[in-house]
Amino acid sequence: MRVSIIVPSLNPDEKLLTVVSGLVKAGFQRIILVDDGSKQENKHYFNAAVTENRQCVLLRHNKNLGKGRALKTALNYFLNNQNNDIGVITVDGDNQHKVEDVLACAEALEQNPESLVLGCRDFSLPDVPPRNAFGNKVTAWCFKALCGISVTDTQTGLRGISAAFAYEILDLSGERFEYETNMLMQAKRLDIAILEVPISTVYINDNATSHFNPLRDSFSIYHQILKFLWSGIASVGCDYSLFLLLNRLFAGQLLRHRLLIATAGARLCSSVLNYLLNKNYVFGSKTPVKTTMVKYYILCILQMMASYGAVFLFTSVFYVPAAVSKLIADSILFFISFKIQRELIFNKTNKEQSF
Repeated sequence: MRVSIIVPSLNPDEKLLTVVSGLVKAGFQRIILVDDGSKQENKHYFNAAVTENRQCVLLRHNKNLGKGRALKTALNYFLNNQNNDIGVITVDGDNQHKVEDVLACAEALEQNPESLVLGCRDFSLPDVPPRNAFGNKVTAWCFKALCGISVTDTQTGLRGISAAFAYEILDLSGERFEYETNMLMQAKRLDIAILEVPISTVYINDNATSHFNPLRDSFSIYHQILKFLWSGIASVGCDYSLFLLLNRLFAGQLLRHRLLIATAGARLCSSVLNYLLNKNYVFGSKTPVKTTMVKYYILCILQMMASYGAVFLFTSVFYVPAAVSKLIADSILFFISFKIQRELIFNKTNKEQSF
């Protein structure tokens, strides 16, 4: 097999030795273990794995830096010591990936070396822990609705990564579990096919050994959408405040003139603020201003027209109150605008980082 294995682990137990032993018996010749700052009492499992198996090499972090950083450390080592392998298979160290599934992913990568291979679990099974089933279903829905990425298991740790793609994601942002999410985004950005391989759904002791923190790591995954929301809130606050200020400053003008000046001036300033926040803070795009600003304001005009049309339709045809109609229309347009801005307006170049 022309693939290497990467096994990142934090505070492992005897299951790590079981994982390594199974991989060696299956015929894998190059296994990269990463100790991500484990406690002293857990380090001997790494030492035993390397001592008992010449196929293993051990990389260590002095302190816990996160799974994303551990994967990048291993990928960097792989690229410097490739041995003509076409790529790597990442495997969790808690024995929840069966050897036959690792072999299936390795075979899929060899047959499809230009693809990102995902070992995907079935979350409809009754023995899947509720937090895992719910989290994966929500994330899968968000990826399909907002990003156009249709995968059934967004958080799988069993992945086949080609050497070329490993190079592209070596400096990808994300130090913890969000790195694996960003990897999917980068695959889409680089137009790399995502190939799903069905695998066994194994949870040992209700997944008690997992280091996934639902609150912290879910926030890391969805933080770009939250930043987009806060950017919109800040812009609305700016628009409203400037409207009140300009309306007061031009109090001596005719009402229609005063309202026109206040509305146009406030919207101009708030839209510039929103553009700058989205470009630099939300999406971190380095695309030239002259390119993105034209697209942004075209979107703004189309979004305003769509909002007006939807509100008019809801109120005049379905007799929905204007306030409710506006809320429904703008909520739908919020997610559409997010997707358009990320994919078409502030889309990063191949060398830029995701999220």
